[in-house]
Amino acid sequence: MSLMVLPPSEVLQKLKSKSGKLIDVRTPAEYESLHAEGAVLMPLDKLDPLALKTNYPDNDFYVICRSGGRGKQACEKLQAAGIDRVINVEGGTLAWEKEGLPVIRGRQTMSLERQVRIAAGSLVVMGLSLGYFIHQAFFGISAFVGCGLVFAGLTDTCGMGMILAKMPWNNRKPVASCQVS
Repeated sequence: MSLMVLPPSEVLQKLKSKSGKLIDVRTPAEYESLHAEGAVLMPLDKLDPLALKTNYPDNDFYVICRSGGRGKQACEKLQAAGIDRVINVEGGTLAWEKEGLPVIRGRQTMSLERQVRIAAGSLVVMGLSLGYFIHQAFFGISAFVGCGLVFAGLTDTCGMGMILAKMPWNNRKPVASCQVS
């Protein structure tokens, strides 16, 4: 089954005209800083297709993340569980906001993608420094991170992002949450 992708304005029209759920699959911290009005928080690592299937059997599911990558992964996860009315919001929350559609702003936080870039860059610099000043074996840290980034680019799956998403600063409870259990 192919993945359906719609622009934010079309998704908003569909949400207004019929039954559907807008699911935000980012971390709680990202959700709290900015999310589409009416979006329900269900982080990708905690997304439960069975619960959605059971609690909302007649709904279309519109999946939104920051820019579309995690949304695509969530859609694939839902489709693999037998949910066929799944649509990824093209361009994610960034596109939603850019189109001037209604958003809720809260406490600002650093995006998961930015955290990955900082962590990866820091590990590369650390590996190079330790390799130069301490022992050449430490160059392996930089090589490992480089291989991880290539893997992430080829598969659109980022192990470091998945680990960072579980960190406490990314999982604090949103102040005003529309969370569904």
